[in-house]
Amino acid sequence: MAEAPNIPVGSATAGSIAVAAESTVATRMSAPPSFDVADFPVPHGREEEWRFTPLERLRGLHDGTATADGGIKVAVQAPEGVVVETVGRDDARLGRAGTPVDRVAAQAYSAFEQASVVTVPKEAVLTEPIRIAVHGEGGTAYAHQVIELGAFAEAVVVIDHTGDAVLAANVEFVLGDGAKLTVVSVQDWDDKAVHAAQHNALVGRDATFKSVVVTFGGDVVRLHPRVAYAGPGGEAELFGLYFTDAGQHQEHRLLVDHNVPHCKSNVVYKGALQGDDAHAVWIGDVLIEAAAEGTDTYEMNRNLVLTDGARVDSVPNLEIETGEIVGAGHASATGRFDDEQLFYLMARGIPEKDARRLVVRGFFAELVQQIGVADLEERLIAKIEEELEAAVG
Repeated sequence: MAEAPNIPVGSATAGSIAVAAESTVATRMSAPPSFDVADFPVPHGREEEWRFTPLERLRGLHDGTATADGGIKVAVQAPEGVVVETVGRDDARLGRAGTPVDRVAAQAYSAFEQASVVTVPKEAVLTEPIRIAVHGEGGTAYAHQVIELGAFAEAVVVIDHTGDAVLAANVEFVLGDGAKLTVVSVQDWDDKAVHAAQHNALVGRDATFKSVVVTFGGDVVRLHPRVAYAGPGGEAELFGLYFTDAGQHQEHRLLVDHNVPHCKSNVVYKGALQGDDAHAVWIGDVLIEAAAEGTDTYEMNRNLVLTDGARVDSVPNLEIETGEIVGAGHASATGRFDDEQLFYLMARGIPEKDARRLVVRGFFAELVQQIGVADLEERLIAKIEEELEAAVG
């Protein structure tokens, strides 16, 4: 239905309530990727990858002072034929999809005791989703999860985060040739939770990966989805929906690394913000390496500011090392309600309160529809309605 007003990249709304910025060079890490936490300096907030993050609210995840004194309960519900295992740190399947790129991810990799590995056999086509429930039971925890699809397998995976925890995790998605995987990661934490995670996807030849990240709850949520390709013909779609309330910090930092020829990617993230000190950060990095001829990529971020006192930092980055591409582009826009849209609806007899709801629901509709799991879509629509009741009620 309705979109956020198209305020161009590099401009700000009145009072600097929302800010969009742009760089032509992809964000660089302060240290090279490594599985060893000792290879990363303790961040101080001046580093490019940490300058938006409230380090003092990470509960020690970034500086080594956090102790694994709590727990999370993980329950996996999988259709017949799917193999679910709990493995030790020495399992050879761990770490194949990517390497930690910041200190928190490296800390998580160094500190977890057991990992969960979910395997979908080759050519298996699942008719029901795999559901992974991650429930925080207080305290600090470190976790590692691997989802692997064999060649030409097809699956939908829902990872649902609830409860209260300070959680640092790495999640890996490994797609065999021709496989199709849709992953829905829901962050519906309690108000005081802290969640920092790196998501690594390795997309095989002619495979299709779709990620849908939905973030509502938590005090601080900092997610780092990353995609690389293991062969030509791979496709990746990264969708995101976030609703940031007063005092919350929600940060999504994406990297799509086009490292092989003839692959595609499409990134669409949308957020709504309300309340004092609501802060959303979106960093979208796309790197097209010299070998990645025939790449086709686009990324977009849209933000809708519902009240005064909220702030958005939106930074799309695109780095191209070869001229032999199909297409590449990015866009970012942040703004308030469009008065013309509201007037159009109100002129047809719709009360202002309901008109505002329709605008926001229309803003998020295309992303909710990407989930493809009916009960989860209904739950998220209800959650959006609950947020809107607070915003415009």
